[in-house]
Amino acid sequence: MAKGSTYRCAECGCEVAKWRGRCPECQAWGTMEERADSRAPIAKVAAGAPSSPARPIADVDIETSRARATGVSELDRVLGGGLVPGVVVLLAGEPGVGKSTLLLEVAYQWAEGRGASGAALYVTGEESAGQVRLRAERTGNVHEAMYLAAESDLSAVFGHVDDVKPGLLIVDSVQTMSSPQAEGAPGGVTQVRAVAAALVALAKDRGLPVVLVGHVTKEGSVAGPRVLEHLVDVVLHFEGDKHSTLRMVRGVKNRFGAADEIGCFELRDDGIEGVPDPSGLFLNRHAEAVPGTAVAVTVEGKRPLLCEVQALVADSALPQPRRAVSGLDSARVSMVLAVLEKRTRNPLGGKDVYTATVGGMKVTEPAVDLAVALAVWSAAYETALSPRLVAIGEVGLAGEVRRVTGVGRRLAEAARLGFTHAFVPPDAGPLPDGIKTMEVASLAEALEVLAAKYR
Repeated sequence: MAKGSTYRCAECGCEVAKWRGRCPECQAWGTMEERADSRAPIAKVAAGAPSSPARPIADVDIETSRARATGVSELDRVLGGGLVPGVVVLLAGEPGVGKSTLLLEVAYQWAEGRGASGAALYVTGEESAGQVRLRAERTGNVHEAMYLAAESDLSAVFGHVDDVKPGLLIVDSVQTMSSPQAEGAPGGVTQVRAVAAALVALAKDRGLPVVLVGHVTKEGSVAGPRVLEHLVDVVLHFEGDKHSTLRMVRGVKNRFGAADEIGCFELRDDGIEGVPDPSGLFLNRHAEAVPGTAVAVTVEGKRPLLCEVQALVADSALPQPRRAVSGLDSARVSMVLAVLEKRTRNPLGGKDVYTATVGGMKVTEPAVDLAVALAVWSAAYETALSPRLVAIGEVGLAGEVRRVTGVGRRLAEAARLGFTHAFVPPDAGPLPDGIKTMEVASLAEALEVLAAKYR
């Protein structure tokens, strides 16, 4: 190693002092490249003239920083009310999930709500202008105040901004843009960092909301250097199963609102549409009670959502029984199975156990632990639970049922959808009317209640 040199990952930009075979940040192999350390010694900074005088915080005008609704209500929910002037939003998702379709809808609603003075400029670096126009025709998102440019050079994008003077700028995607002031190929660490920094400076200087489309890696994280997520104000993940029409926009970072909100959409042939009440999408309405199913209530941001957990327990013909998980946290499911076997004397060691959620929903919240345990018990003993029962609670290693946040909101949503009974942890706080609750201190107690009912 040369004196005064460092090693930088070509995938994510992580810098380390010594060479490593595997990047400690993105876990990529063979991507560490040696770079000469050009950092100058820290010098004293002389005081300069401020660009504007400091004012008391009470005298600062906040009207110019109010969020402006995009016209897409589910996206506004995730953003915290809309787009703040000068905000930079990074929307990341897998190829073909519907990012461009959603942003065409945003551009159309923005243009329709503001006319020529609030025009939307859509810059595409991945497709031709004709291809984007065909998609806009198919989805009905064509407006005279929508401007379209097919560019991959950042200086040309700035020229279009000067000519159009838009109220909203959409760049699809940041990995296809290149800056003449930076080295490397488009999509590289240096280029992505330079392009993002220039667009952030443009947004802040002109008070222009900018939406950037980003690619994701095979692990599901945003492609490019990690600094890209630090530069922008809002990071959104656009998720969805290619075999399902359900799409979710999940907030990961938000400087102007909650960072854990979700917005639900349905992708159709003629466009994308928000789903304001998505609870029914994650439930199967069975004509008769079916063994191996239990209903939980999870909270995403401020929105309670009902989800159905399904389980299947079968005799295993393998030396090591199989554990398959879909839509749930596999580590928590394994823990719940161990607690179920050890604390309640339910033999599962020689059986295959399959667990999944309905509707492609992904749940990592511990509040579904009790529902997972009840679904597995129901499948193991071929005993169907009541279709009007919901289970809420985190299961500990000692078999206890722990409190979770927002039990009242969860039960109110369950009661609204017709559920009449609920298992809840002890001391869950004030509970709503319209649903009968049963406090269970442990998993064994919950199973005793169910066994007594079906005995």
